[in-house]
Amino acid sequence: MKVFQGPQYKWWAFLALAIGLFASVSDHGSVTVALPSIADHFETDLTTTQWIVIGYALAISALLMPMGRLSDMVGRKRIYLLGFIVFVIGGAIAGSSPNVTVLILAKIFQGVGSAMTQGTSMAMIMATFPTEERGRALGLQMSVVGVGGVAGPSVGGFLVGAFDWRWVFYGNIALGAIALAAAWVVLDARRTGQPPELRETFDWLGASLSAGALLSFLLGMTWGPRIGWSHPGIAAAMSLTILQIIGFVWWELRAPAPMMDVRLFKSALFSLSVSAYYISFLGMSAVRFLMPFYLQAVLGYSPAQVGLVIVPGAVAIIITGPLAGRLSDRYGWRPFTVGGMAVCVAGLLVLSRLQSDSPLWWAILGMVLQSFGSGTLNAPNNSAVLSTVAQSSYGVMSGFLNLV
Repeated sequence: MKVFQGPQYKWWAFLALAIGLFASVSDHGSVTVALPSIADHFETDLTTTQWIVIGYALAISALLMPMGRLSDMVGRKRIYLLGFIVFVIGGAIAGSSPNVTVLILAKIFQGVGSAMTQGTSMAMIMATFPTEERGRALGLQMSVVGVGGVAGPSVGGFLVGAFDWRWVFYGNIALGAIALAAAWVVLDARRTGQPPELRETFDWLGASLSAGALLSFLLGMTWGPRIGWSHPGIAAAMSLTILQIIGFVWWELRAPAPMMDVRLFKSALFSLSVSAYYISFLGMSAVRFLMPFYLQAVLGYSPAQVGLVIVPGAVAIIITGPLAGRLSDRYGWRPFTVGGMAVCVAGLLVLSRLQSDSPLWWAILGMVLQSFGSGTLNAPNNSAVLSTVAQSSYGVMSGFLNLV
């Protein structure tokens, strides 16, 4: 529509993408809070029920880079819209699941859709905003992550308490449909990276090797603590991971149209920035996944109360993301990356001291520090990473950053 294509297009586009990001983030939080109730409903243990989120995460991790690369080749808007169609269908199946097996499979299918949207969203923001405003835009994107982090567990806890766990998925269907409609109406394919014509073939071997390496690694890391790290199956999974990584690097250095230019790792800026983002996101993911279980199973809080406890940490991201992003456009990325990492580490150290009798304020302090550090680090750091690649590779690099 022409009303969205004027001088303020970049902000309309950001709003449309923000709705999609909010839907994705809030989905993860709301489903995590609902896991104990799902386990009770289907009379399964939490170890089995956790595969609802593990399977979802595996699908996303395996497909982020391939979907990002595919979006660079055939159009980012096209892949993004298809992703939300898959997301909505997967949510509908999950909400009506007759047993936990169907629910796990539905979330894996939904993870395919999320890989399509997450592997393209950051790329479209980078393509839409001018260089001097990208830190600010990525910072605002972090704020959306924070809002979704608050809303997901809070609304999810409310829905589980007031109705039942199925309403968590019904609510996510509505959000996904709104995100799909907003992107369809607002986004201009030419401005988000629509290639004039398909000139390269898709790197199927590179995509298979990267996906296979991630799957074997994540499965090994998931099962290792349960069956023992010395188990032959774990050794086989890790050996397969190493072989596939070696094969991936070897092939990408020789492929005529590689999925990802691995020569980028020769750049100190690229390598250090990716490492910093990986460490930060690893800590944030661990906090998001483990804290709801700690607060419910150890401290005895209800799902609704857990949602409220998570609010201060999310508020920290909402505040620091745009501020750090905007300041990094002016002063550079380095002080925010280093300072943010230091605060992240401090927060994780606080959380590592939690016991069964720890006061609630101690858990909140750790979550706030970790979130404050992540909000300070991520936008400047991601802007620095994406500045090292051509716009034609924003999709695969966006997928890579979301992966690590």
